[in-house]
Order: sequence, then structure tokens, then C-alpha cells
Amino acid sequence: MEVSVIGTSQAQIGRARLAYRKLGFYNPAAQGFSRTTRICFDHSQRWRTDGFRFSLNAVHSEVLRSEKVSGDVSTSARRSKPVDGVRLYVGLPLDIVSDCNTLNQMKAVSAGLKALKLMGVDGVELPVWWGIAEKEAMGKYDWSGYLAVAEMVQKMGLKLHVSLCFHASKQPKVSLPQWVSQIGEVQPDIFHTDRLGQHYKECLSLAVDDLPVLDGKTPIQVYHDFCESFKTSFSHFMGSTITGISMGLGPDGELRYPSHHRVSKRGKVPGVGEFQCYDKNMLSLLKQHAEATGNPYWGLGGPHDAPQYDGMPNSNNFFREHGGSWETPYGDFFLAWYSNQLISHGSSLLSLASTVFCNSPVAISGKVPVVHSWYKTRSHPSELTAGFYNTVDKDGYERIAEIFAKNSCKMILPGMDLSDDHQPQESLSSPELLLAQIKSACRKRGVQISGQNSSVSGAPGGFEQVKKNLLGEDGVVDLFTYQRMGAYFFSPEHFPSFTELVRSLSQPEMLWDDMPNEEEEVGESLPVGSSSDKNLQMQVA
Repeated sequence: MEVSVIGTSQAQIGRARLAYRKLGFYNPAAQGFSRTTRICFDHSQRWRTDGFRFSLNAVHSEVLRSEKVSGDVSTSARRSKPVDGVRLYVGLPLDIVSDCNTLNQMKAVSAGLKALKLMGVDGVELPVWWGIAEKEAMGKYDWSGYLAVAEMVQKMGLKLHVSLCFHASKQPKVSLPQWVSQIGEVQPDIFHTDRLGQHYKECLSLAVDDLPVLDGKTPIQVYHDFCESFKTSFSHFMGSTITGISMGLGPDGELRYPSHHRVSKRGKVPGVGEFQCYDKNMLSLLKQHAEATGNPYWGLGGPHDAPQYDGMPNSNNFFREHGGSWETPYGDFFLAWYSNQLISHGSSLLSLASTVFCNSPVAISGKVPVVHSWYKTRSHPSELTAGFYNTVDKDGYERIAEIFAKNSCKMILPGMDLSDDHQPQESLSSPELLLAQIKSACRKRGVQISGQNSSVSGAPGGFEQVKKNLLGEDGVVDLFTYQRMGAYFFSPEHFPSFTELVRSLSQPEMLWDDMPNEEEEVGESLPVGSSSDKNLQMQVA
């Protein structure tokens, strides 16, 4: 099919010129292009997700004037220079590798990678699932699907950040390894458990880290073997294509308890969550700690006066703003123990990753969530149930930063697109203040920070907030990963805004000697989206 972009005013042509110059279809040295630019596409690739059809595979492009303009992927990608050292990555689809270890939408993803390369994006992030790579039996690894992705990224000239995912996912559906789930059916206490005895089966309880619950091996040993196998299998990509590896630390890969995994029934205002300390192994650790401190009755269970998942801070006594149990000696005992278990778990996994990959030229990182609901209260209840002993009187993130510094790891912070102005007032939330606090703790300990957005669907004002966080005066973020590639990502409702983000993170003017010469000819695979300007039309013949 043939696509024409037609502008009816100088302003529209200017906007089209800016967009096409970014993608290499416009040459200022050759005096621009006429009012009609025609790009020809074929029908060989379509991205079908959620009813969205995305045509890719551009096979011919021609500017309708006397001169022809051209360039290849590598030339076009070199035109933008990063500002302040902020590198930009884009997350690949969570299910890019299927449950059967084959590639989903391979041709469409390949074309999407070419588009990102043309825009000047530095690299992509690849989720590597434990439940896919070690699916059938302990020690039986199949890396074929992920190796194919790494090779595709390498051929495109992009960098690759790998996220090792030791958790499951509901959407898209990715399970823990079959053999682990089978063990869990017999021994449900390998999973986190809430006060009502409900098990969270999307990751293992941190209380079993050093217990031989996986066919005679501890989870730490199994994670270690998984990382060793990955390092060996991907050795020829290390340092050249693969430049970073993030270690999965808990639910959704984050260092936290699954305290907020239940869908809220309260709409936009989340509850405080629940403590996850009721599997028999966590209770055993609590009992031992209570006896060691001379208060055996404190080790019988978690706080009896804490709310349930959807509860508000003042609905029970534990998190009450003034006079709550969290301020009592018992509250300090429990919250310190609960947080220490999480910190010990995180330190063990970061140490494991640093040890396994110590001789590999890659950066190791881990993700810390931004649990911002109820931040403006004195007790910070949502952070407490998630495992962060952070209150009005106590900084709970300095010790988190310490374990990252001790293991020479970078910290990934999501939520860079969240602003205080767009949070429900009733939730007393402040993502901006919390991010500032965590950044401050990292600066004190010399920990580097990488950023992410909260979701591709976009928080209100999200792109502007991302730019504020990345280009602000503190300058602590050196890499930002935008989550994530898919149908909506390339849609007309979203892609133009992302393109503007890329532009804002690059030098506004291209260097003259980076321009394509007049004899070059364009031919590359690009996503197509209609302009947000209704007067700038895309016509299909």
C-alpha cells in the first residue's frame, strides 16, 4: 500500500519535517522536501494485539522532489547525541518468548527494533523468565528463545539489558517452573501467606531462601545455578550486546513483600496492604527472634490490630496517626524484624548476582518499588506492609541503599512518570517526595540509579514528569527504560508522545556532518501512526 503525508500549511509541513528529519527522511542540506512525501509499505507484517493492526516493513521510501534522500539504520541512529549521559532503553514485550520457548510476533518486533534504532534509542530490556528457561525440571535449561532475541538485538546494533525474573506474571500469563509449582502444591508454605492463610503463589517466600525445599536444594542455590547457566550460554553477548543484568528480588521483580497483590475494591484510593508473615517459615523466624530478645509472646504472629488489604490507616489501631501501635516498643520490634528479613533477602540475591557476574563486563542492578500511597501520613503504612521501615521519624531507605552499595549494584526506580498533582488527595500520596528521599539515600551511598515509568498506558502528565526527573538538576539517573513495547506503544495515541520524549533527551539540532548526502536513498522498516494533528493527514491508496 502507499501512504502519503499531506500538509496544508507551513506549520503542518514544519511538524512533518521535524518528525521525518528525526527518522532520516528529510535533509536540510538539500532544502527539505515538497508538500507531499510518499512512503510505500507492503502487507507482510502486522501486529495484532487487542484489536490493533500495526503495519510495518517499509520496503520503499521516496521524497517527491528532484533529489533523493537516503540513509541506513546505523547512519540515522547516530544523529542524536545523549544529553547529560541519560541513555534510553525500551522494554520488549513481557511475552516476547512464549511458554514453548518460541518467539512471539518475531517479524513485528524486528521491525519495531529498527524503528527504535532509527530514533536513536540506545537499547532494549529483555525479561528472562525462570518459568520458561527452567520450566520442566531443575537444572534443565532451554535458552533458545532468549538467544534468538539477543541475536536479533545484536544484529540491529542495539544494546540489551536483561531482567532475570524469578517470579510469575498474571498478565501475560507466565507461571513459575512446573516443578516448583508441583512442590508448592505439596508444601504451600514455600509461598508468602497473609493473615487469613491465603498464599501468594507468584514468587517464593523469602523465608525459604536458605532452606532445602526445592528437591533438596535451597532457592539461593537454584538461583545461583540459573545465573551460572545464563552466563555460560550468553557469554559471547556479554559486554558487547548485553551491558546490564537486573536480578529479580521479589514480586514483579521488586524488593518487597506482596502486600498489595489483592485488587482494591475502593477504586482509586488503595488500602494499606497486609503484612505477609504467616507462612510457617516466617512465623518460625519471628518466634526465634522474639525469644532471643526476651519477649516470647511477641513472636506468636503479626500485629493483631493491623487493617486488611483495603483498610485505611485509621480503620484499626496499628497505623493510627497518633498513638498507634506502630510507635510502641512492640511495633518497633515487629517492623524492624519484618524489614530486616527483606533487607537480608535482597542482600543475598544482589551478592549472588555480583559474584556470578563479577568477571563479566555488565552492570548489575535490582529494582526497588516506589510505594507512595499514604506517604504524607506519619506511619507510612503502605511502605511498612511492603517491608520498608520508613516513617516520619525513621529513614527506611538508607539501609536499602547500603546493600546496593555493598554489592556494587545499581538501583532501578520505577514511577518516574508519577507526579503529586495527579494522585487522589484522599490517599495522601507523594511519589515525588518518596523518589527524592530514595535518591538522597542513593547519593549518600554512591549508588547509581536507573529509572522506569510506571506503565505504558501512561500516567497523566507522565512524559513531562519523566523529563523533569531525567533532566533535573540532581542528574542522578543515567539510564531510563521505557515500559514497554507492544501494540499500544506504537499506536497513534501514544507513539508521537514517546517520539517527543526521545527528541527531548537528544540534542535538539543534528550535527551538519551527520546529515545524509543527496545521493543516498531511504529504505527501512518503520512503524506507521497517524498524526495527532487532524489537519496533517495520512492517506492510504
